[in-house]
Amino acid sequence: MQIRDRIKEFRRVRAGELRPHPRNWRTHPPAQQAALRGVLAEIGFADALLVRELADGALQLLDGHLRAELTPEAVVPVLVLDVNDDEALKLLATLDPLAALAGADLDLLRSLVDEVDTENEAVRAMLDALVAEHPLEVDEGLEAPDMVVSGCLQVVVECQNEAEQRELYERLTAEGHKCRVLAL
Repeated sequence: MQIRDRIKEFRRVRAGELRPHPRNWRTHPPAQQAALRGVLAEIGFADALLVRELADGALQLLDGHLRAELTPEAVVPVLVLDVNDDEALKLLATLDPLAALAGADLDLLRSLVDEVDTENEAVRAMLDALVAEHPLEVDEGLEAPDMVVSGCLQVVVECQNEAEQRELYERLTAEGHKCRVLAL
């Protein structure tokens, strides 16, 4: 398979000069904005924004919209890509979802997060939420007694994090339901 290099050049550009892509579907809630501000304050720019050059010479963002939005006066690193309209849309639709498909080595994640030193509350909250979303093991206090599951109806509820799982388990068992905590 022949893989093309679509990076045309590297530039440093004032973030406020970059045009957001009108089809960017990602939203950036306050917690993400605060965490990114914290990382930028503690580390700075450590990744390039992805742009493409339009016919009028303007640079249109494909990735890095929040970084540009939060730092409009900063001169930021950008990779200028040689992509057409259709390819730009494909990148917008696939960059973040491809990253989200990655699995997690839970032991390495916990070890990594334990070693990260940050004074920023938003960054710490983001890291704590990351660990909560990937529990290594189920708390012993949440284990229900063994129960026979053959011949019964079951419901699996997807929870956002361990705290939500705990709250739901406690509520349902208090209502008299036989429950089992699972991490799938």
